[in-house]
Amino acid sequence: MKDLVGILTKAGKVYYQEDREMMSNLEYDRLYDELSALEKDTGIILAGSPTINVGYEAMDELPKERHESPMLSLDKTKEVEVLRSFIGSQKTLISWKLDGLTVVLTYRGGTLVKAVTRGNGEIGEVITNNARVFQNIPLSISYQGELVLRGEAVISYSDFEKINEEIAEIDAKYKNPRNLCSGSVRQLNNEITAKRKVRFFAFALVQAEGIDFKNSRMEQFRWLASQGFEVVEHRMTTKDGLDETVQYFARKIQNFEIPSDGLVALYDDIAYGQSLGRTAKFPRDAFAFKWQDELKETHLLEIEWSPSRTGLINPVAIFEPVELEGTTVSRASVHNLSIMKSLRLGIGDAITVYKANMIIPQIEENLTGSGTAEIPGHCPVCGGETQINAANGVETLYCINPECQVKKIKAFTLFVSRDALNIDGLSEATLEKLIARGYIHSFADIFHLSRYRDEIVEIEGFGEKSYENLISSIEQARKTTLPRLIYGLGISNIGSANAKMICKAYGYDLDKIRQTSPEEMALIDGIGSVIAGTFVDYFAKEQNQTALDELLKELELEEPQTGPENQSLAGNVFVITGSVEHFANRNELKALIEEQGGKVTGSVTSKTNYLINNDTTSSSSKNKKAKELGIPILSEEDFLKMLE
Repeated sequence: MKDLVGILTKAGKVYYQEDREMMSNLEYDRLYDELSALEKDTGIILAGSPTINVGYEAMDELPKERHESPMLSLDKTKEVEVLRSFIGSQKTLISWKLDGLTVVLTYRGGTLVKAVTRGNGEIGEVITNNARVFQNIPLSISYQGELVLRGEAVISYSDFEKINEEIAEIDAKYKNPRNLCSGSVRQLNNEITAKRKVRFFAFALVQAEGIDFKNSRMEQFRWLASQGFEVVEHRMTTKDGLDETVQYFARKIQNFEIPSDGLVALYDDIAYGQSLGRTAKFPRDAFAFKWQDELKETHLLEIEWSPSRTGLINPVAIFEPVELEGTTVSRASVHNLSIMKSLRLGIGDAITVYKANMIIPQIEENLTGSGTAEIPGHCPVCGGETQINAANGVETLYCINPECQVKKIKAFTLFVSRDALNIDGLSEATLEKLIARGYIHSFADIFHLSRYRDEIVEIEGFGEKSYENLISSIEQARKTTLPRLIYGLGISNIGSANAKMICKAYGYDLDKIRQTSPEEMALIDGIGSVIAGTFVDYFAKEQNQTALDELLKELELEEPQTGPENQSLAGNVFVITGSVEHFANRNELKALIEEQGGKVTGSVTSKTNYLINNDTTSSSSKNKKAKELGIPILSEEDFLKMLE
């Protein structure tokens, strides 16, 4: 059945998306009928089967739910002998400890009715809609009683790499498959989850009344497999066979496609394991075994001092590249001065490095211990003086210059955001790197980054394509609107909506806006004295006026569209929910409404005139509220017709 689902899905994709045939219609129909017959015989329907239509749904939020019994962590060790002592005289199942997101599934009447994340062990998030689009989960099973099981939602390394390859900006790439999986499983729109190719591996059966499992966890695993679940790979062992079993998994992990950070040992005897009870933190019938970290020796080349927006300057060790856990590593955070001093780092020292939990590069030991690394007396960005702070026995280095550019990173991040200048490729992390290297000191400098082409393409993970995309986005941003510019300046209390109101009130005349008084601005409907005061104070500072003049040399402000024909929605308040089809995103729809004189808010109230939701019949909280208040619910089609 899994093979047929894969073949038919691929055939459908190449036919509908690539306009070519992988097989004849006759062959497709034959395989389709074979799959349908198997589904009827077994009572099992796998997610992704072409015999069902998967419905996509967007939610406003993920509801929370308390687990019936707490989901505890496992006690763990890196020593085989400790694991052998745990096994004792018991037959024990050894399985992968998968590195994803734990999910609890509930089936009733043969149908998946609920999926909840582990959360904090006590309370998780309900992700039922997302679980229904996992790659390999059974949506229907033959067992008709209530089944509760636990498993790990994961994304394979190959799928992780494919998704990251589609992201041009290095700082927007996901750090590891676990982070990607966690974000994918917890999406508000399950269409996104479906594209991420999440898989589910069962590792524990919690409840299935009326089934005789012969007091064996192994039998539970076999039964789950018979219901269509992929069960985590496992092997039965004893303390005498433990070494061979661990070696089997150790060899296999070298090319294992699914992220794993160790093994789990579970007593096969269900009654014996349950009789042991649990501690406050751990169950007593299971134990985790973590892999020993792979160590490599290398040499320290330099200490890079990396400032952050708080003023904290962290040391980063740059060393000769080494291969660790299948990837090339050349840098590791040293975290703070205390750790740097304890490692006695110096340029040229021989050091050993590893990946904590096979993910995060760390320095294990300094074999030379020269202790010659110097602590900078000046910030590498602004040249201001640094200061060593000590708190709770930990020393840290800070830049004490309040005007340091890195400390203003939030202002630059706002300036390039979607509602402001809308420059793709300049994430907060990328801005920090460019500012730290001295390429950006003011907003206007962003439009001259091409001066540093050779340096930027050499930044780790950036490359030629990312650079070209960034410059293209910067050039497109030169043509913008006055409200976007005003909002992008980051004036305290001035949001996107306020910026539009101010520009409209002053007839889109920037000179009038720059020279206004707080009393005059406070007369604008929706602008109070506090907002007016902070706005006027901003332009009262000569350096802000000068910076704006420099910025204006780089920009072309579009002529505003004014007139009664563009105010057809004046006086109407809208709320937008769910996914959109005729617009790139909700913000684009919001912008259109505001251009037409309407207002968009986040919640349905008695002041709301219309709710826009393509799923007009859904039972979402906003739909219910709108119906209670007698507020019309419009689809996009309805809205566009009204606009006409």
